[in-house]
Formats: sequence, C-alpha cells, structure tokens
Amino acid sequence: MQSIQDIQLGGKVIGSNHKPYIIAEMSGNHNQSLDRALEIVEEAAKAGADAIKLQTYTASTMTIDERGGLFSIDDEDSLWYGKNLYELYELAHTPWDWHEPIFEKARQLGLMPFSTPFDETSVNFLEELGVSAYKVASFENTDWTLLKKIASTGKPVIMSTGAANLSDIDEAVRILRENGCPDLVLLKCTSTYPATPENTNLVTIPRMCDIFNCHIGLSDHTLGIGAAVASVALGARVIEKHFTLSRADGGVDAAFSIEPDEMKALVEESERAFLALGDVQFGIQKAEKKSLRYKRSIYVVKDISEGEEFTKENIRVIRPGDGLKPKFFEKVLGKKSSRDIKRGTPLSWKLL
Repeated sequence: MQSIQDIQLGGKVIGSNHKPYIIAEMSGNHNQSLDRALEIVEEAAKAGADAIKLQTYTASTMTIDERGGLFSIDDEDSLWYGKNLYELYELAHTPWDWHEPIFEKARQLGLMPFSTPFDETSVNFLEELGVSAYKVASFENTDWTLLKKIASTGKPVIMSTGAANLSDIDEAVRILRENGCPDLVLLKCTSTYPATPENTNLVTIPRMCDIFNCHIGLSDHTLGIGAAVASVALGARVIEKHFTLSRADGGVDAAFSIEPDEMKALVEESERAFLALGDVQFGIQKAEKKSLRYKRSIYVVKDISEGEEFTKENIRVIRPGDGLKPKFFEKVLGKKSSRDIKRGTPLSWKLL
C-alpha cells in the first residue's frame, strides 16, 4: 500500500500525523433564520472546529412535491414522520443567497466553509463562491453523474459511505478518482438519525483505510461524543458532527446534533485521544524516571545488629524504591548483616 498523502484544507492539514479535523455540520439547524446561521458559525469557531459545512439544494432540485409511496415519510420512528420529502427539504434547505454571508463570516473566523451539493447546478453555484472542497452525502454516493461533476472541479472530496455496500463504495471511489478528484477522504457513516453505538461499527475504519488507501473519518450521528473520540484510536482523522446552538430550540436535525459545549469537548478530547496514541513503547520513559523512587524495594524495618540474620520480621518489601529490587527478597533471607543497620535503611549488597 502506498503512503497516504496529507491533504491541505483551509490552512489546516488532514493527515495520519495530525490531530483530527473537526467539521461542524449546520444542515437545517439554522431553522430558516440567517441570524441563527451566522451565530452557529460563530459558536463553531469558538468551540475550535476546523470547518463549517452547509447543504446546497432546493426542494425542487432534490425531489418533486408528491405524496404517497416513498414520497411520504410514514415511519413513525422517524424524526420527520408525517411530512413528504418536498416539505422536509423546504424546511431544511439553506437559501442560496445565505451562502455568501455564511462563507464570509466563516472565513473571517478561521473556519473553512464548504458544502454538500445535491445536483450539478449546486456544484456550479459553489464554484462561483470559491469553495475549497466538496462533501458527498451518503444518499448521493451512488449518483455517478453528480460524482463526475464534483470530481471534475479538481477539489478535495469528503464522501460519506452510509447506506452503501462495499461495491457501491468501490465504484464511487473509482468514479471520483478517474474524473479528476485529487484528494479523497471517506467517512464511515451509519445513515440512521440518530445512530446508535451498536450500529456504528468503528472497527471498519482501519479496514477502509487498507482497502481504499485514503484517509478515513467518521460522520457521526450518535448522541454525545463518545463514538467520535473512540474513532480516533482506530485511525479516524476527520470527524463530522451535526451542530446546533441548542437542541431545545428544535429543528430538523436538532435531536442528533451537539451543542457548543459538546463541540468544544469533542475538539479537546479528540486531540487528547490523538496525542495519546503515540508510538509503540516499552521500558521506562524519560517522564517516568522520577517515579522510580516510589516503586517497591527491600528495606530494613527493625534495627539489625552486625551478624544478625535477615528475616521476614526485620526486612520487608515496601515503598520507596532505592533499596534492592523485590526479586532479591527470598535470596537475602537467611543471609547475615555485615554491620549494624538502623530501621528505615534501604538494603544494599554491601550490607550483607
């Protein structure tokens, strides 16, 4: 397998030797308020996220206004039960004339703004805004026409792999690479809302890396940040989480989104997880050397006269650690003292 090259995104780096790249997914959590959308950008920046992601579509580019069949959301467990698809996308979409002020605000605050396009017109629009990268959503990862269009821009692509089998993902990767995609990140994703820890299957991440020879991340729909932090240990270098100001405010994605304090914790804890990986290490580290004094060793615990035998009553294995190592305890028993020894003296060979 070839080494995987680092990817530059908005002044930050995605790479094996770099802390995870954190994407705050706004989705429809703006609740149709531009002021709220701009506040989400501000809070994402304060929390330490690296990027803010939008979704670029209209209800009409996504579907048609029909009811019945799969056009209607009739799953009672769905967050969007009772709506048809057109109504959902009308409610969730980000108006196109909001993109520019949102992008401008993000750039001012050091966030990389980018988006998920859902058709070719969306790609054209985002190109006009100078977007730095593209996201492919799970439900679009088998749309070859869209994949070719995105790849042709020559921009890095981050693609979610939910609701797809291995052959679907392989075909999508080939389409992207053959049509001009220079840098690719795949996100392990479970397309349920919310997802559960049990169906997240993080151990797939290193296998994906081996198969597709690209950086792997996690698009996480579980509640909280535990799954996302755990993914870092398995090689995830990009983490995407839906982000809202407050779940209590409601919204199409609010129930499985994280709030500012949780985003801040995700940024901090994912970096800690990354730093904790380190290298394969055995032996005593430099940082541990001072702690050696607190290991156990053999000490005299009662005054001993010259010529007296060492017994379990007058020597013991205790802390601190500047006497003979505990492994010599049985060897020392029965030997005689070479001099008078005071209680509290670390035993050494010269005292035998």
